Amino acid sequence: MLAGKGFKQVYNVSGGIKAWKSKTAVGPQTLGMDLFKGPESAKEFLVIAYSLEQGLQEFYQEMADKAGNEAVKNLFHKLAAIEIKHKDQVFERYQNMVDPEISREGFESMVTVSALEGGLTTKQYLDQFDPDLSVETEVVSMAMSIEAQALDLYQRVAGQVTDPKAKDVLHQIAKEEQQHLARLGKLMDTL
Repeated sequence: MLAGKGFKQVYNVSGGIKAWKSKTAVGPQTLGMDLFKGPESAKEFLVIAYSLEQGLQEFYQEMADKAGNEAVKNLFHKLAAIEIKHKDQVFERYQNMVDPEISREGFESMVTVSALEGGLTTKQYLDQFDPDLSVETEVVSMAMSIEAQALDLYQRVAGQVTDPKAKDVLHQIAKEEQQHLARLGKLMDTL
């Protein structure tokens, strides 16, 4: 199943998920699903995805302002800049699929930020992962956890959607989240 979704290295863990000792997505399967009222169109999924990227960008900017350590402050600024690129991808997809003439301002007027990627609020993420925000590796680890939550959320929603165009949009966004995770892994390797 995972190999069919584009994962290059898939490991079969003897003993199943109960034997797994590394990080997993957190929370119940319904976590974040309340962001989707159903049945959304591909257009609506793109607006929701943009709002989640916006929420995460704002979170990183807020954390940069609070950071006492210059290296961590710079890291949060870098993470916020990455989220701007993610938003650009979603906006471009919206223009290509829905309305080539829409302005960024017009698109953003449809966006409501209520949660970060993965469906949790800022406080919930900080409470859940309890990172030491003065340590760069813990900040990147938290960012990776958020992207993993987002990947999981988009895959869960795609599993419930019946509209082929909407399902395709969700699979594309999930694939981008997978790429975001890989980039964060490379960033972690530099620390």
